[in-house]
Amino acid sequence: MERACGVLLPVFSLPGNYGIGSFSKEAYAFIDFLKEAGQTYWQILPLGPTSYGDSPYQAFSTFAGNPYFIDLDDLVNRGWLAKKDITKFNWGDKAPGNPSYVDYEKIYNSRFKVLKKAYENSNIAKDPDFIKYVAKNKRWLVNYATYMAIKDANGSVSYLEWDEDIRLRKKDALLKWTQKCAKEIEFYEFQQYLFYTQWKKLKKYANSKGIKIIGDIPIYVALDSADTWADPKLFKLDSKGYPTSVAGCPPDYFSEDGQLWGNPLYDWEYHKKTGYEWWIRRFKQCFDLYDIVRIDHFRGFEDYYSIPYGDKNARRGKWIKGPGWDLFRVVKEKFKDKEIIAEDLGFITPPVRRLIKKCGYPGMKIMLYGFETDAISEHAPFTYEKNSVVYTGTHDNDTITDWFKYELGPKDREYIRKYMNFKGNKDIAWNYIRTGMSTVSDTAIFPIQDYLGLGNEAKINSPSTLGNNWKWRLTEGMLSKELAEKMFDMAYTFHRIPTQKSKGKSKF
Repeated sequence: MERACGVLLPVFSLPGNYGIGSFSKEAYAFIDFLKEAGQTYWQILPLGPTSYGDSPYQAFSTFAGNPYFIDLDDLVNRGWLAKKDITKFNWGDKAPGNPSYVDYEKIYNSRFKVLKKAYENSNIAKDPDFIKYVAKNKRWLVNYATYMAIKDANGSVSYLEWDEDIRLRKKDALLKWTQKCAKEIEFYEFQQYLFYTQWKKLKKYANSKGIKIIGDIPIYVALDSADTWADPKLFKLDSKGYPTSVAGCPPDYFSEDGQLWGNPLYDWEYHKKTGYEWWIRRFKQCFDLYDIVRIDHFRGFEDYYSIPYGDKNARRGKWIKGPGWDLFRVVKEKFKDKEIIAEDLGFITPPVRRLIKKCGYPGMKIMLYGFETDAISEHAPFTYEKNSVVYTGTHDNDTITDWFKYELGPKDREYIRKYMNFKGNKDIAWNYIRTGMSTVSDTAIFPIQDYLGLGNEAKINSPSTLGNNWKWRLTEGMLSKELAEKMFDMAYTFHRIPTQKSKGKSKF
């Protein structure tokens, strides 16, 4: 990756109407802001349709897109909706004192009604572009749309609670439900068509402005997903379709019970026999959506933690060898010129480091972890190598301002002040950003919250918690011209604008 910089911002965190960020005019304005600010990358979180808990890492499909992100004003422009069809709903973004948080309950209870009306007004079944899209994506789209339609008909419960004949996809049951839910199935195909066409248009605009999209590929799929229901042979399931083991992390200093994620584990022997065909399709889909792919939890491909299904915590889990180089050899053969980032955070063993080095993927450096007065961390800025991506923090971390103020001890804070040459608590985040920009890492990505100097009211996710995550949004006026100019000057100073041809002068 070239020496450049970018911003981490989930799509749902964009400003705009109707309660959640989307592929609306505000998304295009954000791309313009990135261009003005001298940025090259926009890093986002997974775009899949989220389930209970609203985590983008627990989606109903690894191939589908989130209908929450569909720009509703575009449907008005197409003549499929009237403005009043949208504005009559409470989207949760007009609550006093709470304009910057997503109210998922209100969106869930409103958006599908609006999309359904647009579908009924669209006559989409006769649209040649829609017909072409469905035919091109039939392999995953039919399974996803059928799964969602049946799920709706069963009160939205997990497919594991469906009647056994349809849970196990018996031929007669599948035919019966497909006929019964034909219109609902087409409705879900309609949603995906809108998602895909709007996103591709937005991505094309970003690329035309010199902005590249970095997107995630989560290592696991959700247990309650179209992927697990439609392709059980890909996973470690018993004859009744239930998992034999699930994913998580072992107990550690932070959690005596470990982390029980609950995702089904892969049957890697089966994947190997197919030449990793499903994984190749999955990567292909990602590279169709993004310019660069960040592989989540890369460590799990070398060895993964397996927990018996039904356990209440992760204590009884064990480490099992993953596919390792055998998988990535195929990935590199199929996607020779594509750029990939390896999320190599957490406890990384020597075999994992060897695998990353063999793949040649840049790893991640998190400045929030990088300053210890009595030890040298691998995240300390003076230890970085060129082939790496530096962050102040990720979507799972505190904002750098509140981390510095409330999580560090006096000794560590004083050390950081000396290292970065500043006093007090003024411009904490900008001192971190300046230090990160100055490193040898080819790529520097910083959350927009840190550029804005915000506290943990703007935190995206607190791992292992439910209820208050994936909600924060930008509000109107935050992305000012003054901020863009300051970001541009910082990027220019440290030669992170690929088009700059001379040293020039800087305020810094």
